[in-house]
Amino acid sequence: MSEWYPATTPITLPTLVGSESATEGERIVVIGGGNWGTTFAKIVADGGRNVTLVVRRPELVEEINGAHRNTLYLPGINLPERIVATDDLAAAISGADLIFISVPAQSARENIEEFREFLKPGASIVSLMKGVERSTGKRMSEVIADVSGIGADHIAVASGPNIALEIAREEPTAIVVASESEDLAVRVAQVARNSYLRSFVNQDVIGTEFGGVLKNLIAIAIGIADGVGYGENTKASIMTRGLAEITDFAVAMGASRETMMGLAGMGDLIATCMSPLSRNFTAGRLLGQGYSYQDVNSRMEQTAEGLRSVDSIRELAEERGVPMPIVQQIAAVLEGRMRPVDLAPHLATDNEIPRGE
Repeated sequence: MSEWYPATTPITLPTLVGSESATEGERIVVIGGGNWGTTFAKIVADGGRNVTLVVRRPELVEEINGAHRNTLYLPGINLPERIVATDDLAAAISGADLIFISVPAQSARENIEEFREFLKPGASIVSLMKGVERSTGKRMSEVIADVSGIGADHIAVASGPNIALEIAREEPTAIVVASESEDLAVRVAQVARNSYLRSFVNQDVIGTEFGGVLKNLIAIAIGIADGVGYGENTKASIMTRGLAEITDFAVAMGASRETMMGLAGMGDLIATCMSPLSRNFTAGRLLGQGYSYQDVNSRMEQTAEGLRSVDSIRELAEERGVPMPIVQQIAAVLEGRMRPVDLAPHLATDNEIPRGE
């Protein structure tokens, strides 16, 4: 396809007619049996393709293949028979054409190291992860490139307003697929679409990834406000100022401002801040209710990526000279330097954040 589809233009079903043969024979693998990995496998299967889902636990393999359920992560959801689960990573990756990876951001490097030797020439990896690596501050696409050794034209990312359980229930939504390669972005979008999910594509990998990372931080702030008992005015103020804050940061890092106004930015921000199913909102609400950072981590059944991204984003912002008062206040709450109730409705851009003793 010679026409490039920007972030504001959907790839519609008529556009894809006649181009199915480019992808329908591909071997597709999703790594990660959590709620998003399993949901994404369902998206692919509901689009009419077979998909291998790599999970860690043999009992989950048995449940998915036998009962077509993943009751721990997607209660009440029936999975398509086109999904075949396995705990044999090497066998799944060998010969795979498209590999989608959905694991906690802080374990991404380790996971990719496990399977890189099994990658066939020409294989492509798509990140479904929304975080930055704490030790390096790198985005997930950068970690994939570092560890796998494959080029940017074989790496893509997918993001957007993607509350997993809602999508698993087949509630309509959309995602953005970004890659430096137009061909790969369109190819992934062909795979990741069905009757209830539409894909948009762009070339702004930086903006698409940072949109998915940064909205988690704002969702924590919204959760804190909710946990304290503040109302909708406060939360609307935080969300609005938060969008401005994360947009300035992403643009400073090389993203397009337009991307941050689209599905990967504002769309994901709204979904994550407003849904009680959001892990980052839930983590923030627990903080607002008085639980410590350690207590929140122990109570969360799944990873809240925003909690693990605060320090990395704060450091990157300081390096670039980008003011991020919301992130600074979240960090102050996490470190015990600020009471959750003192998180200001306008996030006090003119007030000094308390420093350590």
